[in-house]
Amino acid sequence: MTRIKARLKRRNTFLFLGLATVLFAMPAIGSACDNEIRIAPYTLNLRSEGTVVTVHTDVPYSDVDVYSVYLGDVAISAWKADDRGFFVAKFLMDDIKAIDGLVLNDYNTFQFVAVTVSGQPICGEAEVMVIDRGPARLPGDVLVPVLE
Repeated sequence: MTRIKARLKRRNTFLFLGLATVLFAMPAIGSACDNEIRIAPYTLNLRSEGTVVTVHTDVPYSDVDVYSVYLGDVAISAWKADDRGFFVAKFLMDDIKAIDGLVLNDYNTFQFVAVTVSGQPICGEAEVMVIDRGPARLPGDVLVPVLE
């Protein structure tokens, strides 16, 4: 099992580096990141007990090579189609929280990158507020988890 994970990680790293090379080599005319994405949660609390960060895209589900999908330098964990047939990516929140260079109490730009099954780059950006606070509670309150 460990060999399989290592091989998948190497493959994902190779795909990410290849995609990054393609995106950086694109002409400066127009934006390479023109896909619309929405990231949930909108505010990332480093002390939250959440488990996933979800990215909603404007890309048809069947167009995406799922093994090429990254948010920042974090590989995709799970995926699905939304009710309109668009691609939805899920990333482990602990991996997103561990990204180097996150700026606390400010908006951080997260870049979503992928490749279509035909080899075309997909890229989108969204801002997420990053905070480091415990859950807001009043004395006597019971902490109830919020389900997505």
